[in-house]
Order: sequence, then structure tokens, then C-alpha cells
Amino acid sequence: MAFGTQDDTDDVMNEINMTPLVDVMLVLLIVFMITVPVMQHAVRVDLPRATAQPQDKPQALRLAVDADGGYFWNDTRIADDELAGRLKAEATREPQPELHIRGDRAVRYERIAQAMAAAQQAGLRRIGFITEPRGEAQP
Repeated sequence: MAFGTQDDTDDVMNEINMTPLVDVMLVLLIVFMITVPVMQHAVRVDLPRATAQPQDKPQALRLAVDADGGYFWNDTRIADDELAGRLKAEATREPQPELHIRGDRAVRYERIAQAMAAAQQAGLRRIGFITEPRGEAQP
């Protein structure tokens, strides 16, 4: 092979080879021809008719504990001995409400633990804590 001559096999091909594209298209056509009848085949089922009552979403109870350890029931200050009675009354309601506890960051944990223990003894099953997202301090 000489450096100055050009071979017939070294010519640049300036046409797109369509054979692989046609092969892929035929495979896709066969796949769609097989899957479309399967997708259209459905089992006919005569479903029964029923009326359903919408479920009442239970009301959330808000129990706040301020920095001094005082309890607030739905934004109303209550005495410590009232807390257990109110929790027992709410535990008997159907559906049972959720208890949301908001504790001040300066309050002793003991006060929140006492409220949780009273809720558990009253029979409340759903207790949650309300917190502020980081970076969003209330004035």
C-alpha cells in the first residue's frame, strides 16, 4: 500500500444504512401487534351498588404547655386537676380525636410527660407534638 494512492475500500460512505432502522421498526410493530389485543381484553364484572357514609374526620384537641408549666386546653387555661377529666371525656368520643401537644421550649419536660401520661391513662391513642420548623421563630 502506497501513501499517495487511494483504495476503493477507503471511500467515505455518505449514505445512512437503513437496515438496522428497519429491523428495529419491524420488531416494534410486532410487539405492538401482540400487546394491543391483550390490553383491550378486559373481564366484565358487574359491581354491586352501595352507599357509603362519609367518615367524620376527628377533631384535633390542642393542649399547650407554656413556659411556666400551665396547661391550655384549646387556648383556654385549665387547672392541673381538670386535665385528666377532660382527657377521659374526649377518649370516650367516637371517632376518637387526636391530641396535639405544643410545649414551650423553656418548659420542663416533666410537665409534658405528665400530660402524656394523663392522656395515656385516659385512653387516648393518638398523640402528636406540634413544633416550629427550623429557622422560623415566632415573635
